Amino acid sequence: MSLKTRMTPKEKRHLWIRIVTAVVAIWLLVACVLWWWWDYEPRPFDVVKSAQKRASAEGQPVVVGSVTTSTLIRVSETLLDKRGGYLSNDYAPPGVWMDNVPNWEFGALVQVRDLAKAFRNEFSRSQTQSTEDPDLLEADPLFSTPSDRWLLPASENQYRKAIGHVDAYLTRLTDDDEFNAQFYARADNLADWLAVVEKRLGSLSQRLSASVGQIRVDTDLGGDKDARQSTPAPDVQTVRTPWLKVDDVFYEARGSTWALLHFLRAVEHDFEPVLRDKNALVSLRQIIRELEESQTPLFSPIVLNGSPYGFFANHSLVMANYISRANAAVIDLRKLLERG
Repeated sequence: MSLKTRMTPKEKRHLWIRIVTAVVAIWLLVACVLWWWWDYEPRPFDVVKSAQKRASAEGQPVVVGSVTTSTLIRVSETLLDKRGGYLSNDYAPPGVWMDNVPNWEFGALVQVRDLAKAFRNEFSRSQTQSTEDPDLLEADPLFSTPSDRWLLPASENQYRKAIGHVDAYLTRLTDDDEFNAQFYARADNLADWLAVVEKRLGSLSQRLSASVGQIRVDTDLGGDKDARQSTPAPDVQTVRTPWLKVDDVFYEARGSTWALLHFLRAVEHDFEPVLRDKNALVSLRQIIRELEESQTPLFSPIVLNGSPYGFFANHSLVMANYISRANAAVIDLRKLLERG
């Protein structure tokens, strides 16, 4: 007789089932742990210290525009180098299961794109007839790469190239060649960027407020009796964010305000003489204060969407409150800067 016990086909089948089940269970456990580890929002950082640290490491001085440029680089790098890396274009678990962080990334990315365009069109140019900076000319379209592209060229590769161009601009900005690169901290330049910021905040506020449904009166053509629009719209319409999209809008707003908070702190440093001259420094600090409140940690495991005066909280309406107040202050600040 053979000392080895032969397994029957049924026993072999059961063994393979147990092995496959164990492998799948371990894989799911690892995926869930990674999901928990990656699902977080990066902490704010000190923009001035970050700029000084970067300048010291590269042997560069800190000049006008260094802090804002360095902050644009640091915020962009955070999108790519945080826990889990860049998740918006992941098509494998656990990234493909996640939506909070990708929406946070998109909100921050929109602010990065807006500031990069402001660098290209305003901050680096002395007037409308001046030439564009070659590095910023390359960085702007690279940041505009779709956020969910995973095939070559992948989104994060394009964004990293854009960061490289902004870093090259920063290097030239801090050298001794006055004709190489410049940053013009002027009131009109800042006002032009703030005009874009107020539109972003206004849109986010409206989308957040629609979490509970709103009856809105059509004011699109208000203030101009001769104004027209391509498609007629009803005078009154109900706007409501789909239930499954409420948390998406919330985290997009969190990411957008996180990035904008850092950009405005950098602007406070680089544009301080201009803001003091316009007596607008306190207005900027009030905007920063409102945005800081919007970054209060969310202690609920889910984004609650209670009725406005109901028993449960509505996190979207709370966020909309801070963003609306910041938006109103941005409008006031822009008007202050535009006055002679």
